Amino acid sequence: MDESGRPQSGTGGTTPPPHADTPPEPPAEPGAPTPADAPKSEAPGADESPSPAGAEPDDPDATVTPDSPSQAEPATADATRPASPTGETTPVAPPAASAQPPEATPFDRHPERAAATSGKRKGPAKPPEPRGGLLMGRPFGVPVYVAPSWFLVAALITWVFGGQLDRVLPELGALRYLVALFFAVAFYASVLVHELAHTVAALRYKLPVRRIQLQFFGGVSEIEKESETPGREFVLAFVGPLLSLVLAGVFYLGLKAVEPGTVPGVLLAGLMISNLIVAVFNLLPGLPLDGGRMLRAVVWKITGKPMSGTIAAAWVGRALAVSVLIGLPLLTQSGALGPDAEDVSGMDTVLDALLAAILAAIIWTGAGNSLRMARLREHLPELRARTLTRRAVPVEPATPLSEALRRANEAGARALVVVDADGEPRSLVREAAIVGVPEHRRPWVAVSGLAQDLTDGMRVSAELAGEDLLDTLRATPATEYLVVEDNGAIYGVLSAADVERAFVKAMARPS
Repeated sequence: MDESGRPQSGTGGTTPPPHADTPPEPPAEPGAPTPADAPKSEAPGADESPSPAGAEPDDPDATVTPDSPSQAEPATADATRPASPTGETTPVAPPAASAQPPEATPFDRHPERAAATSGKRKGPAKPPEPRGGLLMGRPFGVPVYVAPSWFLVAALITWVFGGQLDRVLPELGALRYLVALFFAVAFYASVLVHELAHTVAALRYKLPVRRIQLQFFGGVSEIEKESETPGREFVLAFVGPLLSLVLAGVFYLGLKAVEPGTVPGVLLAGLMISNLIVAVFNLLPGLPLDGGRMLRAVVWKITGKPMSGTIAAAWVGRALAVSVLIGLPLLTQSGALGPDAEDVSGMDTVLDALLAAILAAIIWTGAGNSLRMARLREHLPELRARTLTRRAVPVEPATPLSEALRRANEAGARALVVVDADGEPRSLVREAAIVGVPEHRRPWVAVSGLAQDLTDGMRVSAELAGEDLLDTLRATPATEYLVVEDNGAIYGVLSAADVERAFVKAMARPS
């Protein structure tokens, strides 16, 4: 839950009195041009018909293009989650209208960007599906990827386990590495079962799962939303270690059915021990581990505040990271985790210290990400489409740009919606395109040539807020969106740049 600063609304001298359905306008930035700078059209009978949206106080020109638009999509809520990293989707920037940069105008605070942002844009690009390596399948409709780092750890496991097989089954010779590779694949298949347990539980609670990724230190299930109750959070976290314990029991029963000292016996023993280690390690009570999420659920249940649970589990996770960094090498040196202390070589000591440092860094970083994500989610509801929407005026396709700007300025609006003869919205005039048109050409440029056709994904409800708003914008990347009421009436235009600024401002505020 993120901290979201809601922009203050206001009305200027030229702005009509606000109505009950008029959205407040995001605050104007300093340095906006004055009314005297705005181009005026001499065309009589200018029909001003503003649709509701907020107006900029003391900044009539900024009613059209107060800022250079951001081509980047606003950050998503699920960018990070314990065991749930998020993908990003960046909208395609519109092509330049010509090789020569357009002339700077009073509406252009960043003239060097005009060439890169002007030109006709047919529509928003569909965001690509997040990838994470080699696609292995789609169990339960969720894509499973193997990250490139897995091949590194598979080679490491093959080398280490192959060396152990040389002492246990020396008659295998070079075939021991083939057996060791099979063990590496079987172990990560067990990790996949662990992650599928989280996925099935999430889908059972109607929580979307973006993907599963097998990587260097295990697996990640990218669950896009938080559990609604602490009980569901506890179950969602516990099913993973539970399945690992079940697998360890299954391999133990299989071990009883084969002869010891054989290849099947060694493989089953190794898989039993590795799954037991996975289960115990994940049950440690610190984020981002499953045990940390279970602790978070318990504290959440006791206090009634999910943020309190996250803070407690994250700090326990950081303490756990320090303990791993210091304790793992000490335990190895003492002989508590394997060979006697006198049998530990200098290389073993270096490898143990390196492993401890990597594990500690992963746990510490995951705990910090969990804290940041919790702060993000805490304030996400403050991001509201109705609050961030700009006032807009409808114009016909053949309307000259200068005339459209005059109407917008008189209405205190900051956006233009192109409508057909029946008053139905068809496209949005991009402020980036307006910036790229020199002022002396604006009386001869029709707004239709600067507009982006509306698609279904570019129509958003004025009632959207928080995570639902960000998910909607991410699904259809664009620079502007048409905001409509439930009955289909135009409410205004939502700029992705305004959402992004509000998002950043919210993250900067203390929790």
